[in-house]
Amino acid sequence: MSATLTYAMRLDEEPAIDLEEQTLDHSQAFERFLAGVERRAFRIAWIVVRNDDDALDIVQDAMLQLARRYGERPAEEWRPLFYRILQNRIRDFQRRRKVRARILSWWPGRSAQDEEANDPYEGVPDPDPLPLERLTTDEAMRVLENSVASLPARQREAFMLRNFEGLSVAETALAMGCTEGSVKTHYSRAVHTLREHLERE
Repeated sequence: MSATLTYAMRLDEEPAIDLEEQTLDHSQAFERFLAGVERRAFRIAWIVVRNDDDALDIVQDAMLQLARRYGERPAEEWRPLFYRILQNRIRDFQRRRKVRARILSWWPGRSAQDEEANDPYEGVPDPDPLPLERLTTDEAMRVLENSVASLPARQREAFMLRNFEGLSVAETALAMGCTEGSVKTHYSRAVHTLREHLERE
């Protein structure tokens, strides 16, 4: 085999190797991205739905949709796309919950609360006393979470994406599907409302 032919064969092989490496790098970067946002996304969903299983389902569903539809997109697009999907999934869940509650309210002998039976151990207090600092921190977080949950949906989205996730105004606008001016307005109103609410507590 001539040296020229051998060289030509190597040139043919190299792009395939490079492509495999790039695909592997992209896939690993995507997995790192998902691992990095999972916990914060869960917190965002939980503040709205107030149920661990439902929040986890929403986050996993959002991750799957991002992987299926946008996994091949450049890495810098993943965050705003993911949070847009997450907010849509949260809204879908809330709509389904309202419809289910309306239907169950007409069901003879049942109320909407009967649908999800509570764990009898859930209300049992922990026998070990908690340190005072832990109680204070937990109470402060509870008040903040309740205040954030009571905000109008768009204000809540803007506040959580800007503060919990640290998205820029432009990234938040992309995630919310609105203009940067709208993000600033929603965020400003959210901060004003939260400040007033927390001062009253």
